Amino acid sequence: MTLRSLLVDFNSYFASVEQQAQPRLRGRPLGVVPMMADTTVCIAASIEAKTFGVNTGTKVGEARKLCPGIEFVVARHELYIDFHHRAVAAVDTVVPVREVLSIDEMDCELTGRWREPERALGLARKVKETLRDRVGECLRTSIGIGPNTFIAKTASDMMKPDGLVLIEKRELPQRLFGLALRDLSGIGAQMEKRLHRHGIRTVEDLCRRTREELRAAWGGVGGEVMHERLRGEAVAARDSDTHSISHSSVLAPDKRNAADAFAILNRLVQKAAMRLRKSGHYASRLSVGLKYLDGSRWDADMRLVDTQDTVTFLHALEKLWTGRPADRRTILQVGMAFSDLVPEASHTGSLFAAESKSRSLYEALDGLNARFGKQAVYFASAHKARDRGGLHIAFNHIPDPETEK
Repeated sequence: MTLRSLLVDFNSYFASVEQQAQPRLRGRPLGVVPMMADTTVCIAASIEAKTFGVNTGTKVGEARKLCPGIEFVVARHELYIDFHHRAVAAVDTVVPVREVLSIDEMDCELTGRWREPERALGLARKVKETLRDRVGECLRTSIGIGPNTFIAKTASDMMKPDGLVLIEKRELPQRLFGLALRDLSGIGAQMEKRLHRHGIRTVEDLCRRTREELRAAWGGVGGEVMHERLRGEAVAARDSDTHSISHSSVLAPDKRNAADAFAILNRLVQKAAMRLRKSGHYASRLSVGLKYLDGSRWDADMRLVDTQDTVTFLHALEKLWTGRPADRRTILQVGMAFSDLVPEASHTGSLFAAESKSRSLYEALDGLNARFGKQAVYFASAHKARDRGGLHIAFNHIPDPETEK
C-alpha cells in the first residue's frame, strides 16, 4: 500500500467557472482575456476552444481565426477565488486536503485503507461526484493518484479532460518513460536546456541517472529530490518550497510603450514587496521580463543581499531596465519575480541600523494599504500605473484580497 497522494486538477479552470456561472456559455468555445482587445492574449481557454488549438497565451486575433465561433469574456478573479474556496471545502468533505498547490490544484492525503488501489479509485470518483453536486457540473477534474505528490501530479496530467489515472510505486520509473521531459513538473524550458547539456534528453535518460549525477545537473539538492520523486519515495517538504513571488500584467493597447510599461513593472514590484513582507521572506534575486507583440522576449535578473526593502528593489529594477534592448518592438506584457527566498529564521539582518527603521516604515505603509486600499500609499515612480496591478491570479498563487485588491 504505497499510495499516499490524490491530486485534484481542475480542467480549464477559469473558463469552466465562467461556463458554470453563465449557462449560455456551456458547451461553447470560450476564451478568458484580461481586456477586450484583438492584440491581447487568452489567459484561459475552455475545453471546447482547446480542440481548435486555442490555448493559454494565444492572441485573441489568432484565436478568432482558429475558432470563428469563439466568445470572449473579461476575467473575474474574485469569482474564481470564490469557486476555489468552495471547491476546497467540497473535496475536504471526502478526503483531507493536505495542501492547496494552486488556484486549480489541491493535494489530498491518503491514509490507512484508502491507500489500497481500488479504495483510492473509489475515493477519486466520490470527489468528482461531490464537486458536481456542490460546486457545479462544468468544473471537471483530472485526478492523479500516486505514492507521492509529484507522481500524482504527473498522473493527473496524463489524461485530460475528466481523467483518472493511478500509478503504483512498483510501476516506477518505467511507467514514466513515454513522457517528454517537459511533461514533468519542475522541468521548464531552461531546465530542459540544462539537462540537454548533461546529455539527458528523455525521461528514460533522466531516470537512469544516479542521485549524484542529477545533483550535478540541477546544481544542488534539487537533483537529489527529483531522483527520489521519480521513484515514488515520500519526499519531505522543504522550507525552500516557497520558490518565488511573481506578478505579470498584459498591457492595454494604449499602454504598450516603454514609459507605461516601466511604470506598471514598478507597480508590480511594489505590490510583490508587500506580499514578500507579509509572507515573512526576504528575496535574494529580482527577475524582470518583457514579452513583445511579435512573440519575442527579453529577460534579465540581478542578485541581491536578501532584503524586503522596496527602495532596494526599485533601484535594482531601474538598473535592469536600462539594459533592455534599445529597439521599437511593441511591449505586450511585463512581469517580475522575487526568487531565492530566505525565511525570517535564516535572515541574518543588516549590519546597519537602517534595516530596523525601514521595517517600521514598511509596516506602517503596508498597514495603510491593507486598510484603505492598494492606492493609499505608493512610491511616485508607479504613479502612471496606479490603475494597474490589482487582483490577478497566477495559477500558482491565490491572491490575498487584503494586500492585492
